[in-house]
Amino acid sequence: MEMKLDIPAYSHKEGLPVTWSPGFEISVGQSGSDILIKANKAGLISLAVQLLTLAQDDVAAGSHYHYDEHSCLEDGSKRLIIEKHKL
Repeated sequence: MEMKLDIPAYSHKEGLPVTWSPGFEISVGQSGSDILIKANKAGLISLAVQLLTLAQDDVAAGSHYHYDEHSCLEDGSKRLIIEKHKL
């Protein structure tokens, strides 16, 4: 299967772009000591685009996305931060 994604270009002025596929659903919870991320197809594609955006060479270490139930996650979800780290 081949899938083509539009990855928005990073701009130092504008910061990290956030795009969501129509109908996305994402929840973050805990199962014992594990973190569980559940998402429908649109949610997984949205997360993939944002991860690939973070992976761009121009994105500085420490750049990150915040996810919570007030912005994009389903009600009752745990907050999640995904941050770029350079080794």
